[in-house]
Amino acid sequence: MTIEPFAIGVCSWSLQVTSIPELKGFLDRLGIDLVQIACGDPHHASWVEGDGMPAAAKAAGFRMGGTMLGFPGEDYTTPQTIEKTGGFGDPALRAERLERFRWGLARTRELGLTDMMLHAGFIPEVGDPRRKSFLDTLAQVADLARQAGVTIAFETGQESAALLRQTLEELQCPNIRINFDPANMLLYDKDHPLDALDMLAPYIRSVHMKDANRPQVPGTWGEEVPLGQGQTNTRAVVKKLKQLGYRGPLFIEREVGTQEERFRDIAHGVQFLRECLAEA
Repeated sequence: MTIEPFAIGVCSWSLQVTSIPELKGFLDRLGIDLVQIACGDPHHASWVEGDGMPAAAKAAGFRMGGTMLGFPGEDYTTPQTIEKTGGFGDPALRAERLERFRWGLARTRELGLTDMMLHAGFIPEVGDPRRKSFLDTLAQVADLARQAGVTIAFETGQESAALLRQTLEELQCPNIRINFDPANMLLYDKDHPLDALDMLAPYIRSVHMKDANRPQVPGTWGEEVPLGQGQTNTRAVVKKLKQLGYRGPLFIEREVGTQEERFRDIAHGVQFLRECLAEA
């Protein structure tokens, strides 16, 4: 299905859904038909349809703009716990996670899709002895995805935009791109989102629309807030995305609150983004 530039969608895991009919019901209530859909690992954003999820999703009547893969054991309790457990960061978990990654590639293709988003993990700085093996793993990720005909978009936020861009330039893998999340820059207390946009623009494949405030105490999480109520400057982000030539979708992500609270904030986000797009 064709996805028009700046189509507004939602991340399925933000709605905390467990079945395709439940997801379809929320999309209908929101008045949108586009979703970035969780692959559905049994340990992460699972679906009651199990192996039948791809067929159910394709028959449901909504559009999908790619998948998201999470790994069992990723712990977002604090920035320190996710640094230890996220993505491909821990060498002891890489073989197991590469197998889960292969599964995610197969699930993505079953859904008829060619894009998958995931957190790569905290990228070691240049000069860090852990960097070579980490980049070797990412190169393996890129090769597996290339064989499957899938483009991978790494989520932003854990590292500086400069380090992420340098890493992509070192990898030289045309099917490794970025899922740009401006709020993560603040939640992890890294770059200013607008500055990061300028640096990362050539690599942006998809975008999460989320808002946040920086942490008040170093080493703790920032605060996620509804779109337009934080320090991300969503209006300026949307305007700059247009100016920089981005023409992909905008997926609203909301990761705090009860299911109904998230739905309320996402519904607000849909209307707010429509206003931002009309002004941009």
